[in-house]
Amino acid sequence: MLQFLFGLLAVQGIVHALPSSPKVKLDSATVIGVTSGSVSKFLGIPYAVPPYVASVSSQGLQAHVSRQRFRAAQAMTPYKGTVDATKYGFLCPQQKLTIPQTGLEDVTNIITTKPELRDAPGTENEDCLTLNIIKPSVPSVSSRNLPVVVWIHGGAYQVGDTASYDSLGTELVERSIQLRKPIIYVSINYRSSLVTWLQALSHVSFANSSPPAYGFLGGLQIFQEGNGNLGLRDQRLAIQWVNKYIRAFGGDPSKVTLWGQSSGAISVGLQMMTNGGDSQGLFRAGFMMSGAPLPVGNITKGTGPTYFDFLVSDTGCSSASDGLACLRALPFPVLKASVDKTPSFFSYQSLALIWHPSVDGVFLKDNPQNLVTKGAFANVPLVSGTVDDEGTLFGISSLNLTTEADFRTYIETNWQPRNPVDTLEQLWTYYPADPSAGSPFGTGKSNALTPQFKRVSAFISDSVQNGPRRLFLQQASKKAKVFGYLTKRLKSTDGIGSYHGSDLVEGIVNDNLIHFVSDLDPNTGSGVHWPLYTTHSPNLYTFPAKGSPLITQDTFRADAINYLNNLSLAAPFVL
Repeated sequence: MLQFLFGLLAVQGIVHALPSSPKVKLDSATVIGVTSGSVSKFLGIPYAVPPYVASVSSQGLQAHVSRQRFRAAQAMTPYKGTVDATKYGFLCPQQKLTIPQTGLEDVTNIITTKPELRDAPGTENEDCLTLNIIKPSVPSVSSRNLPVVVWIHGGAYQVGDTASYDSLGTELVERSIQLRKPIIYVSINYRSSLVTWLQALSHVSFANSSPPAYGFLGGLQIFQEGNGNLGLRDQRLAIQWVNKYIRAFGGDPSKVTLWGQSSGAISVGLQMMTNGGDSQGLFRAGFMMSGAPLPVGNITKGTGPTYFDFLVSDTGCSSASDGLACLRALPFPVLKASVDKTPSFFSYQSLALIWHPSVDGVFLKDNPQNLVTKGAFANVPLVSGTVDDEGTLFGISSLNLTTEADFRTYIETNWQPRNPVDTLEQLWTYYPADPSAGSPFGTGKSNALTPQFKRVSAFISDSVQNGPRRLFLQQASKKAKVFGYLTKRLKSTDGIGSYHGSDLVEGIVNDNLIHFVSDLDPNTGSGVHWPLYTTHSPNLYTFPAKGSPLITQDTFRADAINYLNNLSLAAPFVL
């Protein structure tokens, strides 16, 4: 019972540290971590005020929960006492995913093992706003003012956590020591999808109160309260924490690079756009893998209010005078059951997400792609890259599309509902039914899981990944030092080729990342030189299926991608 209470309180745990345990001072607290080989880890440090308090009553342990659903988190109060930072904190709850059945063993293994594609293992808890620090423990480098990389995990704003990337962070810091470019790795938990809550043990009662749930809920009331984009605001709070406290761990707050993959990379781009593009000195660079600012609509329109209304109806809140207040007061299981009925990125809608960032007038004041074209983003060096077959993992959710009519209906209703049908005629030509033109690209007629699969996958690749990346690099290169890459590694993966996330799995650009975090240049000093990406020479550092990297031009499918970018600027496909 006592141990569980300390787990609930999380911040001021009583720790009996070993003499060799690494320690740092935060405010008036001692933070105790753990050393493993050449690195020290400080894990599960809360960066926001916990959304509840716990107390012991005559009836036993009882969690009294403040009703903070769908509200912005508050910065952590000064630390006191002793902080146990020896293990990862609770993970933020994951939206339930239904894995598509393809009959391909490789695909099933990838989906069930990649952190950004599956429900993370571990204990879900509302008190999940924590961060983790992995730093060199080698005396010769551990006390320097080291460059810092802040990892923002992916998961389409529906799933994801930090503990699943422990080996990633550990190996990155170890490798940085080997390269004599030591860095500090920080990973952050943030609220995703719609909900998070305390998975209470049977002896914990929530009498007449309910655990907080929060995320990317939309609708008029959320807009009026100014409580949109809470996951992105959590990230900002964590980045501010790094700026305030990282010196205690040997880091230099003036040398912070934001690094993300998938929705984490999109988040890096959006962090560059908030606050009028003023970074506030919180970071000096960005490294973006398979993600760039996407076209999103207003929080009061499209899927936001649609699924707000669905939750209100499905949970029985329709009769309430205040639907949002009713949702806030619901027992979590009731809300969770409704959320799990909503589409995920493995549903028919695929990456035309329903829980996503939106223009809320606070964090985002315009469609991010409009901000891109206006140059309204932080002027910092960046690296942005994609894999060759970004869309295949998400095309498998639409294997029921088998005819020309199916494909056209899917695009018209799911991806381009705001564009008149007659403006889409070129799209059918740019993305033809011929499997040899589809993704996995360059594989001829093989990998055609259905007559429309490679076509759908090609469209998703360019709509969600290649198009936004190209637009962002073209605009950013006008005012900053930027680099682009493309990888075709693992092209032989059955059915899905160089799939989304394969570059992260293979660690293809890890050395480049370390050099970029340290020197703002991804070149490692050996092999082919990685040139700047410019409007006149859009160079891509390209990893072919086999062999050494080479330099190619970012001009593939130029007409098709320009067409899609223009469509998204006219009417965002992420509503």
